Order: sequence, then structure tokens, then C-alpha cells
Amino acid sequence: MPRALTARFTAITGFRLVTADPGRLAGFYEAIGFRRGSSVAIDPVEIALLGLSGGGTRLMLTLGQSRLELDRFDRPGAPYPAEATAADTIFQHLALVTSDAGAAWQRAMAAGATPISRDGPVVLPAASGGVTAAKFRDPDGHPLEFLQFAPGSNPAWRGEGMLGIDHSAIAVADPAASLSFYAARGLREGKRTLNQGPTQVSLDGLADVCVDVVPLDPPAMPPHLELLAYRTPGPPSDRDWRANDIAATRTVWRADQEALLRDPDGHFHQLVRG
Repeated sequence: MPRALTARFTAITGFRLVTADPGRLAGFYEAIGFRRGSSVAIDPVEIALLGLSGGGTRLMLTLGQSRLELDRFDRPGAPYPAEATAADTIFQHLALVTSDAGAAWQRAMAAGATPISRDGPVVLPAASGGVTAAKFRDPDGHPLEFLQFAPGSNPAWRGEGMLGIDHSAIAVADPAASLSFYAARGLREGKRTLNQGPTQVSLDGLADVCVDVVPLDPPAMPPHLELLAYRTPGPPSDRDWRANDIAATRTVWRADQEALLRDPDGHFHQLVRG
């Protein structure tokens, strides 16, 4: 069996979003608090690893200690599917920590975001974490979330303004299969919650929401992963997507090899040396 299939995930080093226009999309992220870095050509070896041809460029962004990279490929893929919801298995959002979710929401909307949450930031019940949260999409359709923790409730995040990426949440069809996949690669299951009720309906922009949220913790964090297993709405339609599609967000892991893995629902995990 190839080593990549049993490689253990030790730490998330960043995330890679696909876009047709990195400069334009970087302007949006700068408006909500990211800093723009340099642009480089994507190595042809990596292009081949992704199962693609042609070339590409990568634009670096940072938010505190968190890293986000915008990838443009010479041979573009499909746009983000307009009908996909938060319960669709193609869904993967990045949760951005802020000290003021209301102000962050206003900046994002002014910069061209599309709301997912119906009423802006909501305060979740204590049983669902008690955080203030709001979900939205960037101008390309990538899902994002603002998180505001109660003061002192999360020692990993202190300070004012936009602070960093706390986690990435992915929708899954079969939580048992997903847990088996991630446990085999060294992630530990955290305290799961069952999120439902009016605030979750408002947050997800869906009717009759009931979702199991399962944190998965790597040895070093933040950030970490979360599984979103929706009991209702019903099971999403089957999808497949390629590495150059706008929806093909890649979670980047520190490893001793270069490899590309996909979890049971098709989400991309890229292993990099370092």
C-alpha cells in the first residue's frame, strides 16, 4: 500500500482556494482583514499531483498566524455550484475568528460577500458552543464563517480584530466512515454537539436543521477540522469535483511526503513536506 494512504495528519499548515482571478479575490480578503503576500508559479510537479495539466499561479494571504493561498489554473474548472447548501457534501467552510462578528459581517457584506445566514451573526445556545457566528460566501462562492468567542472562553484566541482561522468544517454523508478515515490518520474526536433549533436554522439558512458537529483534533492546532453530519435536511445529491474546480478547497497538512488524498466524501487533503 502506498505510504500516502496511511500517512498521519500532524498539523494543518494552511488552506488553498481555487479562483479564476486571484487579484480580485485577494481584494475581498484584504477588506476583511487578511494581508496580501507574494505571487508564485505553482510547481509543475504539484500540478501533476493534482491530476491537472497546464500551469498555474498561487497568491499568498495571511491572517495572524494563519495561511490562505489562492490558486489559479491555466485550465479552469467548474464554478461553485449555485444550488449547493451548507448541508451539501461539497460544502467546506473556513471559520475566521474575530473579536466583533457584527463589525466583521458588515465589512464582508460591503466587500461583496453573499450571506448564508439569514439574519447576520447569531448567538448559539450553550449546548452548541455558545459562540456568536455567521456564515457567508466570498465573491467566488467559497463558504466562510465568522466566530466570536466569549471573552476568556478559548485561550487559543486573544486580541482584537480579525485573529486567524480556527477550523475548517466539512459536510459529510456518513459520519462513521469519515471518523474511521480521520482516526486512521491520527486525528482525535473532540466533544460532539447536536445543533438544532431557530439559531441553527438562521445560521445555516436552511429549514428544519438538525446537524451533528464533530470536532477532529490533530496533534498540533489551531486550526482543526469539524465534521458536519446533517440529519435534516435529507441526504445531499451525489457530487464529484476536480482539483481545478472552484469548490475544490484543499486542506494542507505538514508531512514527510508530497501526496493528495480525498476523504470518503471527496474533500481534498494535500500533504506537503516541512
